[in-house]
Amino acid sequence: MSRLTLLFWQLMVAVVALSLWHILTTVPLFGRILLPPFFFSNPVDVASQIVKWFSSGVIWKHLMITLWESVLAFVIGSVGGVLVGFWFARQPRVAAVFDPYVKMVNALPRVVLAPIFTLWLGLGIWSKVALGVTLVFFIVFFNVYQGVKEVSQTVLDNGRMLGMSERQLTRHVYWPSALSWMFSSLHTAVGFAVVGAVVGEYLGSAAGLGYLIQQAEGVFDVAAVFAGMFVLSAFVILIDMVVTLVERRLLVWRPVAAEGRG
Repeated sequence: MSRLTLLFWQLMVAVVALSLWHILTTVPLFGRILLPPFFFSNPVDVASQIVKWFSSGVIWKHLMITLWESVLAFVIGSVGGVLVGFWFARQPRVAAVFDPYVKMVNALPRVVLAPIFTLWLGLGIWSKVALGVTLVFFIVFFNVYQGVKEVSQTVLDNGRMLGMSERQLTRHVYWPSALSWMFSSLHTAVGFAVVGAVVGEYLGSAAGLGYLIQQAEGVFDVAAVFAGMFVLSAFVILIDMVVTLVERRLLVWRPVAAEGRG
């Protein structure tokens, strides 16, 4: 499937979904409207709200705050996950000692941690960043750890036979293996970084997309709630596109999977 064809079908899915939403919330079927607009709004009202936000400039302040919190959470969580995951994979004894504690912390509900971070760090950006870091860190950590552990023993043996030092093995064998797993996790981590920031804003802040959504819910403005969610979704897609560009730049050595093999 060509890229243009793929884009066409992706847009068609969106068009069909929005059309169904509009019909079910505005056109009476079987004598009544199946999705009451009070609870589900409609695409026209949601689009009008988004245009109003951008034309008035109200949204930009909230977007920048959420972007800043998400980027900090993404960077700190990703770097920490990569370094700790790589270290644990190269130090099996250390990994064995800390294994139950890592699983225990990872099992904690993040929503429970949000009020604790707010108590420790206040209502500023850092409580939201901390929540995002807890979401991003473990996703990247487990993937990098697994990526290093999955290195082919044959490749390692061949490298050692050729006289490669541990530093050379780390650079030319372990890191390339971990990179594929790492970028796979980063695509997921992008969404979780934004989720951490928005949930933190939703629970307590004076600005950000989460704050906008929380305020809209408080006055039963369903159109604004959906508008906030659509803006948030577009926001995540744009950040993910940046990660994809970086991935293509750093993984140019990786062969493209052949298509159409039967």
